Amino acid sequence: MQLKYVGISLLLAAALTGQAQKKTPISQPLVSHLFTADPSAHVFNGKIYIYPSHDIESDTKRDDDGGHFDMKDYHVFSMGAIDGKVTDHGVALDIKDVPWVSRQLWAPDAEFKNGTYYLYFPAKDKEDIFRIGVATSKKPEGPFVAEKEPIKGSYSIDPSVFKDTNGSYYLYFGGIWGGQLQRWKGNTYLGKTDYPKKGETALLPRVAKLSADMKSFAEEVKEVKILDENGKLLMEDDKDKRFFEAAWVHKYNGKYYFSYSTGDTHNIAYAVGDTPYGPFTYKGIVLKPVQGWTNHHSIVEFKGKWYLFYHDVQLTGKTHLRNIKVTELKHNSDGSIQTIEPYK
Repeated sequence: MQLKYVGISLLLAAALTGQAQKKTPISQPLVSHLFTADPSAHVFNGKIYIYPSHDIESDTKRDDDGGHFDMKDYHVFSMGAIDGKVTDHGVALDIKDVPWVSRQLWAPDAEFKNGTYYLYFPAKDKEDIFRIGVATSKKPEGPFVAEKEPIKGSYSIDPSVFKDTNGSYYLYFGGIWGGQLQRWKGNTYLGKTDYPKKGETALLPRVAKLSADMKSFAEEVKEVKILDENGKLLMEDDKDKRFFEAAWVHKYNGKYYFSYSTGDTHNIAYAVGDTPYGPFTYKGIVLKPVQGWTNHHSIVEFKGKWYLFYHDVQLTGKTHLRNIKVTELKHNSDGSIQTIEPYK
């Protein structure tokens, strides 16, 4: 069932990629000397720092769990202006320096508190289960030193840390299929794949408030509820709307915006709520599908404007060899986000 489901989705992705290749991209790759994806952007010390995945060509066989996304380190990039020079600060963290990790350093994120920068990253442990680790540095570009164990109680992928205006920090995470979220019921690992069926509610992302030390959860991990316009949980059937991976939160005019990838339908969608925990009500699409199978983003304010960082496969046409990009994002007067078409 999963193979059939993935196969159909891959055919759809190929069709979308073919359509996109016939059009002109609205932006160009920020980095071309290596392959980058899943850009998490933050403003530190008056500059934008980007924490992406580092795609590589791997000998690992392709599979439905993304084994060929076999990343082994992280590079951090910075830019003083949106249209300015992008600086590669080199390797910030290498897989060989993280004792608990066996493979696959996937999409990371970072934050700052009290003179220290924290890098959050997912990777598979020695039992091949995705956990979330944390590493620290006194500089935003690293190098980072990883804790010897992953965050207790963490699981799945795509950690995204949000600093609220009151000084609280929250870590959002979760990803389906290769991200293993479907293997968890509540916060218990089932060790099997159990996807919702047609007519059932969709799997939900997770959130936990971070402790003062930024290295542990201050509370039990909670589900993030995403609702439709009638206040009901999104269903598995709502593939254009429901969560798949790539959680991100930004705050605008007092509201919390939870954006995410719908995965096999390739949208970056968003929902709005009144608290960091939600519930969040679905509002629309931030970014339409890009070239390649994945769609993963971040949203950041810089010098009075908002920007969307994202990726596609313009440089290679290969899903596992991506390139990061940026374009302006605009909120309407009612707080809604203008949908971005990545190609003209």
